[in-house]
Amino acid sequence: MQFYFLLAACGCMAGVTTVLFGFGGGFVVVPVLYRLLSGVHGRDSVIGQSAMQIAVATSTGVMIFSALLATLRHQRAGTLDWTQIRPLLGPIGIGSVSGAIVATAVPGDWLRWAFALYLALTIVDCGLRPGFLSKPAPGGPPSRVRTAFSGIVVGAVAAFLGVGGSVMTVPLMRRRGIGMTRATAMANPLSLPVALAGTTTYAALASGSAPPLGDWHVGHVDVRAWVALVAGSWIGIRAATPWIGTIPDRIHAKVYLGLLTAVLLAMVVR
Repeated sequence: MQFYFLLAACGCMAGVTTVLFGFGGGFVVVPVLYRLLSGVHGRDSVIGQSAMQIAVATSTGVMIFSALLATLRHQRAGTLDWTQIRPLLGPIGIGSVSGAIVATAVPGDWLRWAFALYLALTIVDCGLRPGFLSKPAPGGPPSRVRTAFSGIVVGAVAAFLGVGGSVMTVPLMRRRGIGMTRATAMANPLSLPVALAGTTTYAALASGSAPPLGDWHVGHVDVRAWVALVAGSWIGIRAATPWIGTIPDRIHAKVYLGLLTAVLLAMVVR
């Protein structure tokens, strides 16, 4: 039971970061669940060898709930700009299916290091390239082709790594001249197609090919872990909702990068 209490606490933290920073399902759940599964079952067990795939697949399932609930909270707070969101939803969904298909076919260690490398590149890019830490000037609307291409790339990378795509969509929105509160808010509805397409693909493809992981698994999705994480996420989202829009823009951007750095260290330090 201690395992699931820890997951519920992790879910609570993920709920807070989902509402305030647009990420949580993947960037909090994947490192924690990976380490817990490896530690509890041992790295050489069937579950230990599939720990990264289980963490990624379960993470996308948690995102269905957390991203939907956070989207509703931000909609009520008036922080969503649907003119920026709608053109990306379809392409992100298409990219998510391809990313999840590839993820089921690669070794778990590859996923782990791809996750870490992606985080490191994002942190360096946001820290050094102008337009993230300081509020950028408003930019012009991108073309439909560029928007579609960006959406497919975001969806593929996000589903492959088990994250919501916020680490790509938040910098993207920042460089369009959008403040952190609105940029992180819009990451939540943009995570929904990743969550839906990714979870469905992971469950469908892994069910017939994955090693037997136990009765409480649908493909690589750990159902009991999902329940504990969702319960904690609900508490975290409710607790963080009053803070929407209260964090100064520059501090918001710095804390966002700080949290990504903490997640990176959690993945690379054994």
